[in-house]
Parts: sequence; structure tokens; C-alpha cells
Amino acid sequence: MIEKSPHVRDRWRQWWLAVFALVLVVVAGVLAGRHLRSGGWQPVAAPSSAAPATPPLRESTPSPSPSRTSLLQTSGKVPTHGSGSFSYAMSTGPVMGRTGPLRRFRVGVENGSNEGVAAFADQVQATLGDPRSWTGGGTLRLQMVAVGERYDFTVYLATRGTTGRMCLAGGTNVTIHGRPYTSCRTTGKAIINLDRWRLSAAPYRAAGIPLGVYRQYVINHEVGHELGHHHVGCPRAGGPAPVMVQQTLTLRGCVVNPWPRFDGKFLTGPPV
Repeated sequence: MIEKSPHVRDRWRQWWLAVFALVLVVVAGVLAGRHLRSGGWQPVAAPSSAAPATPPLRESTPSPSPSRTSLLQTSGKVPTHGSGSFSYAMSTGPVMGRTGPLRRFRVGVENGSNEGVAAFADQVQATLGDPRSWTGGGTLRLQMVAVGERYDFTVYLATRGTTGRMCLAGGTNVTIHGRPYTSCRTTGKAIINLDRWRLSAAPYRAAGIPLGVYRQYVINHEVGHELGHHHVGCPRAGGPAPVMVQQTLTLRGCVVNPWPRFDGKFLTGPPV
């Protein structure tokens, strides 16, 4: 039997290592593609202690993104003022949730906001009808109704100027650093600030969380107020934030979570 020289053995070892590394890259690519196709996302780790707990509330310049699933904020100028009047969804949606009292809501979008009421209504329904949302526990049902039908509350999308006025009229001041920044709830109204709808919020952008996830959060949060839920704190540092944490401003030591229910259970925290 002819023994291979050390030089030949080294060449064979290098060849097999190269093949093994290529297989690992292919497998990782397949798994990543499968994760993106499923629309899944994972909460990110909390910021390190070297970083500030809450990033500065400063709008960054919108820029295009190569993938809608990874979009952190939309591009283009966001209207700061609209007409003050609203267009409402014209169709009635399905009842969302299995059992419990039924609450009906309208969906309205401010004219001049450059947003379509049908698209906004679809996102509101998709969020509230998800089993991780308020209807998933079997104690509540929700239904979007067409304009002119009886309703219990309205979900609005409004420019920041109109948001500021509507919120202040209901007793809530949403102004930070001289401009209406957050969304709010007043009696019978869940009002979503167009700036946040288009640009997300500092803690989400800093964590690299897609805009679509923030939109789920802000819908669930403001409708949660209308359903009687109040602000809470973080129950466990590094754990998922209850949806009633003011995640637009700070995660309070938790990580991003846009849903009222987590691992099949309602998630809450200490009152604040």
C-alpha cells in the first residue's frame, strides 16, 4: 500500500473542509429563506448597557429599502396637516373572535394624508383578527362596519396636526419636542398618528424592527385603551414587552412585542 505524502494529505484535508463550509452556507441560506417566506420575526435582544435606554426622539431621513419585509420606515415626505375631514371604510368585515361580547368599529383616514382607507382598514382588520390580538382569548369579538352602520368606536389615521388637536380635545397631550409625536385614545376614538404610521418610532428603528411590526403594535395598543386597558411596565428585563407598555417611547428594559397575547396567554405588567 502506498502511503500518501503529508503534502497530498494536506490538500485532501483542505478540499474536504471547503466542501463542508459550502454545505453549511447552502443550509443556512435555505433556512433563512424559509423564515422570510413564513413572515416570521423574532424579538431582538435588549440594547447593551452602553447604549441609552431610549434613543433620541428624532426623525431620521426616510430612505428606500430593498425589501418591504425589512422596511423600517417609508420613504417620501409625510403630510403634517390634512383637511381635518375623514373618509370611512365602505364595507362591513367578518366578525373576528369566537365568543364574547361584540364591539363594532369604523375605520377612518384623514383626507389629504395620502393614505388609502381600504388599505388601512385591511391592516386594522388583519391585526385585530389575529389570534395573538385582543380577540384571541375567547372573551371578545370585534367587527369593522361600513359607514352609516351602528358602531362603538372608530380607528382613525390622521396627520400629526389633526392628531394633536383630536387628542388634546379628548384630554391627552401627545406633543414631544414641539410636535404631536405619539398616537392616543380618547373616548370612542383610537387615533393613530400618521408620522408614526409612516416613520415608526425610535425604539423600533434602533432595534431594526420592520415597520409592519410597529403598525401591529400601535393598532393593538390604542385599541387596547379603548377596550379598557391601561399602561403597564416591563414584567421581566429582557422579556417581551406587554403591548400596553408605551413602546413608542421606551421598552422599559423589555424587548419588542406587538401583541397582547404571547405564547397563548395574555401578557401584562406592573401598573405605571
